[in-house]
Amino acid sequence: MERGNTVVTPQRYAEGFGYSDYIEQINVNKARFQEFYEKFHVSDAESAKLKEITSHAKGPSKMMVIGEDWCGDVVRGLPVLARMSEVAGWDMKIFPRDSHEDIMNEFLKEGKYMSIPVAVFYTSEHEYLCHWIERPEVAAQEQRIIEQQIRDENPDITDQEFGRERRNRTGAKAEEWQQATVTEIIDLLQSNL
Repeated sequence: MERGNTVVTPQRYAEGFGYSDYIEQINVNKARFQEFYEKFHVSDAESAKLKEITSHAKGPSKMMVIGEDWCGDVVRGLPVLARMSEVAGWDMKIFPRDSHEDIMNEFLKEGKYMSIPVAVFYTSEHEYLCHWIERPEVAAQEQRIIEQQIRDENPDITDQEFGRERRNRTGAKAEEWQQATVTEIIDLLQSNL
């Protein structure tokens, strides 16, 4: 996909937060981000694949992430993306979605949804390679099943109770979905080299 008229120039990209600076300034979920970051590690085999992809002449060198600290998919996914960038040697910059809507508008899910996180990969020359949005496909499928099960079990559930129950059930899938994120992004990058 060609992205000639992007607002994400090399100069704009450089204005993003590094991972530790982003975590330092967030308002919610700081402990959850830290817990996921400390627990998650990219396997040796996946590290080798990421390094091989990165060493390609037109391989990724930079990763831009769009996210917000209140979003469960970001809380679960951003620490994984940070670990991937560390083992691959990518420069990673993070932009809060709600204060960078012009960037978000370039990477809408299905062209209309402001889904996060978004991970955008660039070469060392800042050429766009590809991007990944929100959660791995297995997580999207399983989340729909979980949501339907909750509704089936309690048709009169309030939105607040529904959200709490969904968080409980999807939280049990976090490690599996984090691993699927790495696999899916590796596959995406390999197919875009």
